[in-house]
Amino acid sequence: MSQLQDGNVEAPPNLPDPRVILSSIGEAVYDWDIVSDRLVFGPNTTDIADFSEFARIASGRAYAEHLAPESPASRFDAVMGSGERDFGRGVPYKVTYGLVSRMTDRAGRKKIVWIGDTGRWFAGTNDRPARAHGLVRVVTDRYEAERQLAKQSRYDPLTGALNRAHFIEHVSSLLPERIRRGGSYTILLAGIDNLAVLNEAYGYEAGDELAAAVAERLRGQMRENDVIARCTGNKFALLLHACNAEQMQTAAARFLAAVEASPLTTKAGKVAAAVRIGGVALPQQGRSAQAALYHAEEALAATRRSGGARFVAYAPSLVRDDKRLSILQISDEIVGALNASRLTLALQPVIRAETGKPAFYEALARLTGEDGGPVLPANIFPVAEKTGLVRLIDHRMLELVVAELAKDPLRRIAINASGATVLDLNWPDRLRAACAVQADVAERLIVEITETCAIADMEAIKHAIEAMQACGVKVAMDDFGSGHTSFRNLRGLHVDLLKIDGAFIQNLARSEDDRFFVRTLVDLARHLGIPIVAEWVEDAESAAILSGWGVDYLQGHHFGQPQAASACPLPPCAVA
Repeated sequence: MSQLQDGNVEAPPNLPDPRVILSSIGEAVYDWDIVSDRLVFGPNTTDIADFSEFARIASGRAYAEHLAPESPASRFDAVMGSGERDFGRGVPYKVTYGLVSRMTDRAGRKKIVWIGDTGRWFAGTNDRPARAHGLVRVVTDRYEAERQLAKQSRYDPLTGALNRAHFIEHVSSLLPERIRRGGSYTILLAGIDNLAVLNEAYGYEAGDELAAAVAERLRGQMRENDVIARCTGNKFALLLHACNAEQMQTAAARFLAAVEASPLTTKAGKVAAAVRIGGVALPQQGRSAQAALYHAEEALAATRRSGGARFVAYAPSLVRDDKRLSILQISDEIVGALNASRLTLALQPVIRAETGKPAFYEALARLTGEDGGPVLPANIFPVAEKTGLVRLIDHRMLELVVAELAKDPLRRIAINASGATVLDLNWPDRLRAACAVQADVAERLIVEITETCAIADMEAIKHAIEAMQACGVKVAMDDFGSGHTSFRNLRGLHVDLLKIDGAFIQNLARSEDDRFFVRTLVDLARHLGIPIVAEWVEDAESAAILSGWGVDYLQGHHFGQPQAASACPLPPCAVA
């Protein structure tokens, strides 16, 4: 470091001065004598845009005074709080933090410069950090992009409400303390009536406007600490603090009145909105977030059977008998279909964006009832997940897909696998045995897992992915963007393919927020070198946008409906 200060570093022949190299890539070195608190930056630091004003700071304490309040950590935290011991070679650290600049943005607020700081600290005679040296780099653009991506992954872009996954996470973080210390929350689940009818009559844009307007009216009746989340297209969950079972009725009446007070304005004209509400008191009627939402769903469903009531509070016996009967009937239907070979597959093409030709197919389960009519997947898979029958469905689908691959040696097919299946310790053996029917079957098989499955147990899913790839198959992460997989975790999972959640694709041509979010996901995947599939592509305009961004594969009704394997077109190309 002293050589850099004195300017005595001599560059090898034909190579530029190291300081020039560092400046060109926006990096600078520093030395921090922790005992005296003397901080010295390399001479090129003043040449780095956005950092030059901090380069003149001569002490660690003065440097820390510029730390932005929203910084997750500081250099001091990283060094003094490392908890590791220096055995003579130093201890590495890496931290990102913000520094408050004298410069201001267009709104007159002081600009925050985000810094990536990497280095090593060395211990003194007392084994405590005595000196540190490292490298700083301005990472503001990357940090802001990551923060925006994290926000987009947590919030519904249309309404600004939390998404379902993060609402569950938020409630789960609050419940343990509430259970220990007492007190109550209420969850109200508000469902918009006839939103599907409005979408069909006026288009999805009008439906989106209505959903956003309803969310705004609900938000207007909330207190400061209350939370709103969009659970599905027409349902909003409201977490109300300090609201017990007795106060629930009054709160629900307030929200109902606000939504229905006057017609809402959409591009289709004035629309009178109506909602129904199911309520549940926590923790008495739900000691987990998932259980609470399940009970709120039961209460909401009961409003449609209660002679016109717009609000129903959950009671343990509310729909228990009907629910048990329904689960039993659907379970029998699933088992009967498996035994009678009434579970079949349909294939939907996944198009290579560059050529417009099929690259591979996704296999979708199709179940036929005893009467010969189709059974909707939405009616069977929730029960299959709940009862554990989903693994039997996954196993049967694997058999069908492998048979199809063996029959057509030029075909490639992706199969969905549930979290229960993928995390089953016997799954790799079953997968390997199924693929053994023919030498090249495994390399033409893609197993899709959902992002929400991945984030549930990151370490377990990492091992599961490695085990599947060891069998020779490729692994795709489905519904990417719906969860909150970090960049570091995504890189560590080593998946072969990313499928962007179709919920962000279907309105791509009309939604600037969705375009920003999807473009960010695409840039991330391309940076990591992972091929990308965009699902739910419904129109040529969205297809053109995605192709222009460099998306590798496109899938959706614009390119073909799911159909029997025998009706699928020419053999597909190889997957990159």
